[in-house]
Amino acid sequence: MSIFQRREADGKNKKLIKMKIAVPTQENNQIDAHFGHCAFYTIYTVSDMNEITEKQMLPSPAGCGCKSNIAYDLSEMDVQLMLSGGIGEGAINKLASCNIQVIRNCEGDVDELVNEYLAGNLKDGGSSCPSHAHGENHVCSH
Repeated sequence: MSIFQRREADGKNKKLIKMKIAVPTQENNQIDAHFGHCAFYTIYTVSDMNEITEKQMLPSPAGCGCKSNIAYDLSEMDVQLMLSGGIGEGAINKLASCNIQVIRNCEGDVDELVNEYLAGNLKDGGSSCPSHAHGENHVCSH
């Protein structure tokens, strides 16, 4: 499938979809500090003119993100990029296996983050969570 997809805009004009971006989100529109524990994922559809044309919410599955099917669900929605706060190597590998690129160590308002990425001002933070605890009796080592 091409990175550009045809989509009907108003029944007359056709717009090209450039990409879809997912961001793990908290209730206050802030990026969640950990990919697998967010309240929901905000999915942005971006046109070939680098404009956000649609914004939707996808509920987060229960449990650790690296052990859920979220990577496959996002892939089915044609997501190609994940802007993430903290994320382990296991989750990065799972997303990569679904052809979803990850930009790590993002912070702040999710709308602003996507606009910063589209402006070319957001780069990968360069490190992942080597291991992190997820509560009593559960530790994911990635």
